Amino acid sequence: MDFLIGGLAGAGATVFTNPIDVVKTRMQLQGELRTRSEQSTRYRGIFHALYVIARADGALALQKGLVPAVLLGFSMNSVRLGTYHVAEVQDWTKTKEGNVSLAKCAFWSSMSGILSCVASNPASVLKTRIQAASHPSIAVGKQHSYKGFWHGCQTIYKTEGMRGFFAGISANCTRLAVGSAAQLTTFSVMKQELLVRGYFEDSPYQLAFVSSLVSSVFILFFEPPLDIVITRLYNQGTGRDSLYNGVWDCFRKICRTEGFIGLYKGIGPLYLRIAPQTTLSLVIWDLLNNTLIKRENLKL
Repeated sequence: MDFLIGGLAGAGATVFTNPIDVVKTRMQLQGELRTRSEQSTRYRGIFHALYVIARADGALALQKGLVPAVLLGFSMNSVRLGTYHVAEVQDWTKTKEGNVSLAKCAFWSSMSGILSCVASNPASVLKTRIQAASHPSIAVGKQHSYKGFWHGCQTIYKTEGMRGFFAGISANCTRLAVGSAAQLTTFSVMKQELLVRGYFEDSPYQLAFVSSLVSSVFILFFEPPLDIVITRLYNQGTGRDSLYNGVWDCFRKICRTEGFIGLYKGIGPLYLRIAPQTTLSLVIWDLLNNTLIKRENLKL
């Protein structure tokens, strides 16, 4: 049940944040390995991107990759939040005195992130490639002509084998380990600190909401460079025409051709995705867990 609750929380949040994720993916691929003078700007900002995508590909294109995105949200968060909740219930994240331990929270949240990476990487690869595909007039990055979720799975398997589903997995594991440590540790510590100071004692909804908002800000400090590297590695595919040989090669080439600022492309839509995604998923997760605990107590 712990894993099911985590999965439902992630999948539910994804439905609302997917349009911003589409914009983020396009902006991260824009001007790939080109200097500023060579880049042609297809998307001049979040709202311009939303308008251009809707005009060129239709309004429904803003929900491109929704099926793998929901599958990603479920598979990633069922493992990540489920594993972390087990650690919380078993008091593995607390000190001997019963207080939240920063180090233990960071360790278990990182471990849960790494485990979730293995479970969710195939869906993440497919989501990124479908979201990047667009009308030629606004196309950025390598274009993959997938007719849908299952066609994409079949195409990747036929052309790249199982290896294709795990493209960029080392970068993704690093991102999820770091991101989960920042997100879940901050969430746990913030909840405890607010309760100790007497805030939101009778309002678990507000407690979860405020704690998740603070958590989303912390993620923004660590996530952007790793996120753009993952997007590039996912979208390039595998084979001789690959632009990058791995995580560090991708970092190096982006910094060399696009400058250090290139690692922060799409930071606006990234935060607009992270903030509601973090808030919605953690609030839903916390409320579902509280509801389950209340029902179990009533049975007793």
